[in-house]
Amino acid sequence: MSRKVIQGFDTARLDRIPAFLAARYVDTGRLPHAATLVSRRGEIAHRSCIGEARPGEALKDDAIYRIASMTKPITSVAFMMLVEEGKVALSDPLVKYCPEFADTGVFVAGGGNVPFLTRPPTQPIRMVDLLRHTAGLTYGFQERTPVDAAYRKARIDDFDADYTMESFIAGLAKIPLQFDPGAHWNYSMATDVLGAVIERIEGKPFGEVLHERIFAPLGMVDTGFKVPAEQQHRLTDAYAFHPKDKMQGFDGGARSRWAKDRSFESGGGGLASTVDDYHRFCLMLLGGGKLGDTRIISRKTLDLMTSNHLVGGGDLTQHSVGIFSEDENAGVGFGLGFAVTLDPAAAGIPGSAGDYYWGGMFSTGFFVDPVEEICMVFMTQLMPSSTYPVRREVKTLVHAAIDD
Repeated sequence: MSRKVIQGFDTARLDRIPAFLAARYVDTGRLPHAATLVSRRGEIAHRSCIGEARPGEALKDDAIYRIASMTKPITSVAFMMLVEEGKVALSDPLVKYCPEFADTGVFVAGGGNVPFLTRPPTQPIRMVDLLRHTAGLTYGFQERTPVDAAYRKARIDDFDADYTMESFIAGLAKIPLQFDPGAHWNYSMATDVLGAVIERIEGKPFGEVLHERIFAPLGMVDTGFKVPAEQQHRLTDAYAFHPKDKMQGFDGGARSRWAKDRSFESGGGGLASTVDDYHRFCLMLLGGGKLGDTRIISRKTLDLMTSNHLVGGGDLTQHSVGIFSEDENAGVGFGLGFAVTLDPAAAGIPGSAGDYYWGGMFSTGFFVDPVEEICMVFMTQLMPSSTYPVRREVKTLVHAAIDD
């Protein structure tokens, strides 16, 4: 029996992906569904959909997913477009665009029912700190420090909180920084702040900027902060991990938070999208900032974004003071909106030095491997994303299918 090879991929080996996902996750009730798209040199080599979008309804190719932090690379690219146009610089201080942060200090003591004691930062937050998560900001769900607790108390990163872009910035600026800007890496709401900066520079709603600059030019017709009423039947149900029942409902497709108007458009995690839309974004990245005749950013700008920007070099295990400091992040640096593989041997997973990726809270993920010219998009809807190592496993299966 002859083997079928598409762009150097053994298709029989690619077919292991849905078989593995079904046996390990979907058929066992650990994940509700899973969709995978793999391309090489711009040609789709594999596409699969398994499981149910909603109870009794099979997952389809055109399903819409909450992509959460996969919003961050899109926001970062939009910001770098403004850098290319001379409207902002990586070295610009945040207070130039958000003066609310002029008096934001660094945490020293206090919290809870005790007023915070702070000190002035040794250097200001710069735009580059927001892009690489070295600004001293955090997320409340990390639950490590009094600053994290202050985020939860203010509901500053609560998707259901009734913030506007303006009130979000005003509220965030009142909470101390965890550390001096540039001193450490900490996964944070920094990309949400980037969205506010973009909105203020452009003088129009952030979502409108993304539509005009990225979604419309790339043909990402199903990506946005709200799923239109006529498309809500395509929005999958989302679940949260449950230690006994494996999954419990979190956000229903028919009654979804993403089906409502939002007063705050989260640059760090608010978008919904499809496998095909996000694949078009990945193809643009693989194309050096260009898809077809449409250039979004220059090749040199993308080179800068996918370089390691951790201060002094090193990887996330050395720089992170919160999540992503785990051993599995050895050999992984961070650029301007993406994680970047520095050393596949240290990372312990097949890949290429220079590939870049990120994921979302609902266990979605993508990677772009410019060495092998591969794009991969993976979608499911289970939070938190740390529940299972499914994204690492899919990446391993993709690279195991290379046959050239």
